[in-house]
Amino acid sequence: MNDGTKTFASGRRVAIQGVRGAFHELAARRAFAGEEIEIVCASTFEELVELVEKGERADAGLMAIENTLAGSIMDNYRLLQERNLGICGEVYLHIEQNLMALPGVKIEDLREVHSHPMALAQCRTFFEQHPHIKLVESQDTAYSARLLSEEKNPERGAIASVLAADLYGLEIIAAGIETHKQNHTRFLSLLPFGKCPKNSEADKVSISFALPHRTGSLHGVLAVLSAYQCNLTKIQSAPIVGQPWEYLFFIDFIRQGVQDIQQALDAIRPVTHGLRVLGIYESSVE
Repeated sequence: MNDGTKTFASGRRVAIQGVRGAFHELAARRAFAGEEIEIVCASTFEELVELVEKGERADAGLMAIENTLAGSIMDNYRLLQERNLGICGEVYLHIEQNLMALPGVKIEDLREVHSHPMALAQCRTFFEQHPHIKLVESQDTAYSARLLSEEKNPERGAIASVLAADLYGLEIIAAGIETHKQNHTRFLSLLPFGKCPKNSEADKVSISFALPHRTGSLHGVLAVLSAYQCNLTKIQSAPIVGQPWEYLFFIDFIRQGVQDIQQALDAIRPVTHGLRVLGIYESSVE
């Protein structure tokens, strides 16, 4: 994120989900590059959002929203819709999974490897070559690394980031063990709603809305955006609780051309229900 200003003289407190060394921390340091930041750890995404909303312990947040392998994180879309936060930036992070152990331990010494279920699933092909190792699920990649450092079990390994290995004094004994190398996660930078600074480089918009039950209603919205030279980069639907077979749409688009973003939003407002602008920010390159 590049907002052109630094409003937190003593360092920005950024809330992430997970413990120190998590991929969220890597993304946060990239999103707020050039700033002095303090990482504030939250156990859940709900807690992350609450920390940013209250502003007592965190000034901003960094939250994953989609992954190229696992898809969209629907609970986080729900949080964006229901809570009082605005998107002020985005960052794409290449997810590289690394096998780590205590210093001096070799892969043949390991009997167990702990990590988040998704990380384990991403590395199963690698472990097919090492059938003597049992894969054990844990709450987080970086937490597995921290626990290994604390318990100092030479027969245990962990799968986590390079940052986690550095923080917890572990050695990487096999790097980049994920099966699919094109594994990327998109993260959103969050601030309390209305506090996102204006950015002259802002070209990306995230919105949500519902539509009337009418043939071609979604096509009508997309046609208007196309006429205003807006390039659709993401569309996601979610059921509206309590309204069977009605859906909320989340759309990301990038302005291409000289058209004003506000004009495009004004043009689609009459043909949507409950249009909400979740953020106007500078697009990031994957």
